Amino acid sequence: MSNGGGAGGNRDRGSSNGEGGGSGGVNGGNGLDIDGLIDDPATRIIVCCGSGGVGKTTTAAAIGLRAAERGRRTVVLTIDPARRLAQSMGLTELDNTPRPVKGAAGPDGPGELHAMMLDMKRTFDEVVLAHADPERARAILENPFYQSLSAGFAGTQEYMAMEKLGQLQATGEWDLIVVDTPPSRSALDFLDAPGRLGSFLDGKIIRVLMTPAKVGGRSAMKFLNVGMGLLTGTLGKIFGAQLLTDLQTFVAAMDSMFGGFRERAEGTYQLLKAQGTAFLVVAAPERDALREAAYFVDRLAADQMPLAGLVLNRVHGTGAPQLTAERAQAAAQALEESSAENGGDHGAGNGAGNGEQHGTAEGAGSGAEREARQGAAEALAAGLLRLHAERVEVMGREQRTRDRFVSVYPDVPLVEVPALAGDVHDLDGLRLIGRQLAGGSDR
Repeated sequence: MSNGGGAGGNRDRGSSNGEGGGSGGVNGGNGLDIDGLIDDPATRIIVCCGSGGVGKTTTAAAIGLRAAERGRRTVVLTIDPARRLAQSMGLTELDNTPRPVKGAAGPDGPGELHAMMLDMKRTFDEVVLAHADPERARAILENPFYQSLSAGFAGTQEYMAMEKLGQLQATGEWDLIVVDTPPSRSALDFLDAPGRLGSFLDGKIIRVLMTPAKVGGRSAMKFLNVGMGLLTGTLGKIFGAQLLTDLQTFVAAMDSMFGGFRERAEGTYQLLKAQGTAFLVVAAPERDALREAAYFVDRLAADQMPLAGLVLNRVHGTGAPQLTAERAQAAAQALEESSAENGGDHGAGNGAGNGEQHGTAEGAGSGAEREARQGAAEALAAGLLRLHAERVEVMGREQRTRDRFVSVYPDVPLVEVPALAGDVHDLDGLRLIGRQLAGGSDR
């Protein structure tokens, strides 16, 4: 995978009926070079985005682990409130501080892996404490409006994600930061954070409420009471007098920090657009998931963000690609018909034999057991053939869905990761995913 999409030929694909070979970590002519990306010292940030339920958190963790074991000091930041990342890394909890992951260091290199989960309110508190004097910081932290804003005001999470990413990058402590975004289209809302913040700060209400703090003293109160009495009276009726007072106090205390908020958000936004950042879109080979992936690809292109490629996760494969669904179904039906016929013949033969001659009980029992075993084997074989046919049909649907996406986005590099038998819940599982992301390479 390269930092930014590159053109290239699509890999040869099996026919749409699923006769092609099984998928698994497939890198085609326009495939992703995951190891090349994470080994490049110029790559400093990887952002994994995608809809929910496609394995995005697992992908981010696997990339972080593989990067650490290849010698890079890596931190994985999740904005997803789910706890799967902590569980898969053997951590009891994740919080706003990077936690070291034991057993994730490279055997010979200096690599390390840390993980953390965004704590929106704590990040906001840290910003206030870092950019305001102690007295003003205390006034802000104790303000009821601030407490509501920092705990869950619309858009605050996305802005604080920008703040935390900027903080991590500014320390210079990390070779690579892997960001796991929320499981929905809002995963890219943090790209809008600088603009939304600017709209908030430039809004008429905020400018009115900031005016007393800027003018100061008795003239400010006169201006507010006389010049804007009608507006504040209306706001007081809508929000309540106490809330309006809290809001005015909050704006006055935050006034000196607003410019810094906007500047840092814009700086992080430019960081995301810069060389050294790579966006990975994660999807499943399903129509709805790839429709969401198309949205992410288009949005990233519109914002001129560096798209590295698409991870197509949980792709089904088979160990017998030459056996089509039709042939498997026909073979299963033949076995079932043969078993039914043989069962009837054996029953008639046994009845005639028992009426004409007496065999030993041991011989009769032995023959019945053989027939039972043969019938069970045929039933099992027929069942496996039908399961194979179903799998091949699923593969065909996935292949057609994938092909439609590739036909629209032929220049987006792509890697396929096979579906696993169970969930990933430990470092060994993450290592396996990492190898599949790298095309099955153990190096």
